[in-house]
Parts: sequence; structure tokens; C-alpha cells
Amino acid sequence: QVQLEESGGGVVQPGGSLRLSCAASGRILSITTMGWYRQAPGQQRELVAGITIAGRTNYADSVNGRFTISRDDAKNTVYLQMNSLEPEDTAIYSCNVRALVVGASTYDNYWGQGTQVTVSS
Repeated sequence: QVQLEESGGGVVQPGGSLRLSCAASGRILSITTMGWYRQAPGQQRELVAGITIAGRTNYADSVNGRFTISRDDAKNTVYLQMNSLEPEDTAIYSCNVRALVVGASTYDNYWGQGTQVTVSS
């Protein structure tokens, strides 16, 4: 019903930057919240950043001031600009959207496949 295509992951040195993108497609009527999560090996998945339809944002304490989430509703796309990357940011990053699709009566959560981000010298 909703396909999420992520891009922008890769390998970067400490202090470097990456920009992740996640484009949603399908029979989408509306998207409310959009967000990025990450999961490092041996750890639980955690919320990195979220953004509401009104543009209100929230961030994990560990990334506040370094990462910026934004969205383009015309393209059903959410972005995560990651600056001053640290080795501790190494993880699989997945996007999440809460969307209403054609034929549905409620909003559901949809997940991307994930993209690897590795911060290493």
C-alpha cells in the first residue's frame, strides 16, 4: 500500500555529513508524522527524529543540534541531514511514516527497509 524508498546512507569519517532521504509512494491520501529511527548492533531501535504535518520536530538528545529533519509534502519525502557525525551514530537508519491510504479508514505506520550509516576513520 505504501512503499518507502530510502537513500543516502554510506560510510563517512567522523565529523562528516550525510543526508538521508525517504520517499513514500502508493495510494496515499494523507501523511501525518514522519520520522527516522536507527538500530545499532545489539541495541534496541530508537527514535532519532520526528516531524509532524505542522512541521513540529523532536530529536533524540544524542543528535540534537547535529541532525535536522525536514519534509517535502509535495513529494511525500522526509529528509535527515546529519552533521558532525560520530562513530556512535553508526547504525541502520529506517524511515517511518503514518499514512492514510485509499480504502482505509485509519492511519497506519509504514517502515522503510533501512539504510546503513557507518562512521569510521
